[in-house]
Amino acid sequence: MVKLLVSDTDGTLLDDNKNLHDDFWEMFYKLKERGIYFVPASGRQYYNIYEYFKRIEEKLIILSENGSYIVEDGKEIYSKCLDKEKIVKLIEDLRKIPNVNIIFSGKKKAYIEKNVPEFIKEVEKYCARYELVEDLTNIDDEPLKITICDLTGAEENSYPYVEKYNKDFKVAVSGFIWIDFTHKDSNKGIGLQVLQEKLGISKDETMVFGDYLNDYELMKQGEYSFAMDNAHPELKKIAKYNGGDNNDCGVIKNIKKYVLDGNI
Repeated sequence: MVKLLVSDTDGTLLDDNKNLHDDFWEMFYKLKERGIYFVPASGRQYYNIYEYFKRIEEKLIILSENGSYIVEDGKEIYSKCLDKEKIVKLIEDLRKIPNVNIIFSGKKKAYIEKNVPEFIKEVEKYCARYELVEDLTNIDDEPLKITICDLTGAEENSYPYVEKYNKDFKVAVSGFIWIDFTHKDSNKGIGLQVLQEKLGISKDETMVFGDYLNDYELMKQGEYSFAMDNAHPELKKIAKYNGGDNNDCGVIKNIKKYVLDGNI
């Protein structure tokens, strides 16, 4: 029996316009009645994810920053922060890459040092709280994640420059213009494992949904793994099920079919 459902947001639960379908709420409360947890798991900032789900009054668990920061009912239950000395060198190197904009994601808010309109537009999609600062290497906040925003295409342009950092960080291409740097021992899969242990729920009782490479470890931590139609080819290779179309409520339809209608 499935007791825990975990879904990525962008390209998965949300449609391409970043909207959460109205059918989600009926599904969520039916799950709640049966004692089944639904947890959004995203590379997004906690405060940004919360805006989508804030009408849920209790038992809201959010797995944010690619698993580096887990919050239940507004209270931190887990975090895995980056070493401040290591990220100074990282940020200095990232500044040298052409077309790159950098985001420092902390527990309080996100921080940027470039006031580029196209970049700001992207930041505001994913960060409900952010601040423009002069120097990202001098931030008084606990660092959860460093992110590259490369509007020319992160996997093709930026990744060759930063692949070497896999020895010091978890480096994940999380979207067409995004690359995330989190703690070496942090990803959505590890975050989910922490949550499973806290809730007393096994991998065999877990269903997961994703679409991009920052969902790779997440796919491996749930027995019932779904990759969306638009998913990265590498994710489709390891997922056990097809998640359908994110623009046609693929996550919601699969949960209704397999969980609410008792087909798993």
